[in-house]
Amino acid sequence: MPPNKTSASDWAPAFAAVPRSAFLPDVMWPFDMDTGRSVTVGKADDPEAWRAYADADVPIVTQWDDGEGDGLDPGRLATSSASMPSVVFSMLRDLDVRPGHRVLEIGTGTGYNAALLAHRLGVADVVSMEVDGGVAATARAALRRFGMPVEVVTGDGFLGHVAGAPYDRIIATCGLRAIPYAWVEQARPGGVIVVPWGTDYVRQDAVVRLVVDDDGARASGRFTGPVEFMKLRAQRRAWPRHGDYVPAEGVAGAGVSSTTTLAEGDFVRDRFDVLRFALGLRVPACLCAVADKRDGVRPVWLYGLSDRSWACVLFREGRSTATVHQGGPRRLWDETEAAHAWWKERGEPGFERFGLTVGADGTRAWVDEPSASWPVRGG
Repeated sequence: MPPNKTSASDWAPAFAAVPRSAFLPDVMWPFDMDTGRSVTVGKADDPEAWRAYADADVPIVTQWDDGEGDGLDPGRLATSSASMPSVVFSMLRDLDVRPGHRVLEIGTGTGYNAALLAHRLGVADVVSMEVDGGVAATARAALRRFGMPVEVVTGDGFLGHVAGAPYDRIIATCGLRAIPYAWVEQARPGGVIVVPWGTDYVRQDAVVRLVVDDDGARASGRFTGPVEFMKLRAQRRAWPRHGDYVPAEGVAGAGVSSTTTLAEGDFVRDRFDVLRFALGLRVPACLCAVADKRDGVRPVWLYGLSDRSWACVLFREGRSTATVHQGGPRRLWDETEAAHAWWKERGEPGFERFGLTVGADGTRAWVDEPSASWPVRGG
């Protein structure tokens, strides 16, 4: 069932009544679109800048390094945030809540999203889960202050919250690499699950809108567009150590060397380009790292995540072919070339043509129709 055509405009009163600023800390780290970096903004020191960022359509980091960071400077890893209001809006539109629906939110964060849901549905019909006890406590306090005392459960959202089930809608505000079947089990038949999901290939995600079958056995649906979220804590990916893969002599120690006619532009694309997403769907358990260009040469590295397979393609300015080196039991570049050809043969499908089906036996991806699906890692 597609979202109700009126649901997007129905959210306007909630966004007008629930300001994001009511849920932001006095010291926060907005992402500056001009510089590409997070900046420190304090409400006491610069109230005008704080208010401007609070009202702007930018993501705002509210916690670094799982709360272990010290000082006012940005930390190493952003671990909690307030999403861009435009992204919040689009995901709530996909969720398509109706009066009387009961909603489970995975990832409370600041509490802003939960407050928007409560404004539409009432406090009693919204349950939010947050794995970080400190973040959960701060969100509870903010929700109470705002007059929206939503139930905030401290716990691992990957398990869902069976005590409050069944739910008509489930929404995750963190990126996942595996969608738990527990969410399908805790949703009503016909229920909707909205999740930012992605592959190991790149950091980026895409929002998938799953609808639970009438028998409740599985959930299936299409992607609606690209996003990037902080990952569910249990699914954070450790960056591969280059030295664990590539021999000491470097690419000269590759087991196989060859050339490719694929161009640098096929891999050096916008971070939200659909090709990178498609390659990840077809090349499982693989991470792609695009290195900086130096002296006209740009390396693109592939690392296997289930073994120590690796590949490197060296794109050189002015060359019609690139050199490829591969090592380990898998031929990751061959798999990537095959995935690229697969995408081209199907007319270069966009996000809206891809979908997922989640069942007790795992997760399967598909393009155009669920009948032609294949298993994806982590399902």
